[in-house]
Amino acid sequence: MPITPDQNQILAFAVYELRLLLAGHLGSNSQGDPSVRTAAHLAYALHNQALAVLEGKSFDPVQAVEAIAGVDKRFGENFLQQLSEAVNRAV
Repeated sequence: MPITPDQNQILAFAVYELRLLLAGHLGSNSQGDPSVRTAAHLAYALHNQALAVLEGKSFDPVQAVEAIAGVDKRFGENFLQQLSEAVNRAV
């Protein structure tokens, strides 16, 4: 009987696969569309957390938030603010 993944596992799988697909766009020497490079670094920042979810383990949310903040700083984005707003809307 096939195992049915839960919501967290499905999303974690997607983040992990995105990280693999975008690996060629990592690094400061990478050329290409800035949004693709940013997406690559965001997926890379969270791939260990995604892998932990897929393995049935937990991860430290503070470290995940710090990883997102690092992407914000590097690329001038506001993912952390967007995350906060999204979480607040859900409450």
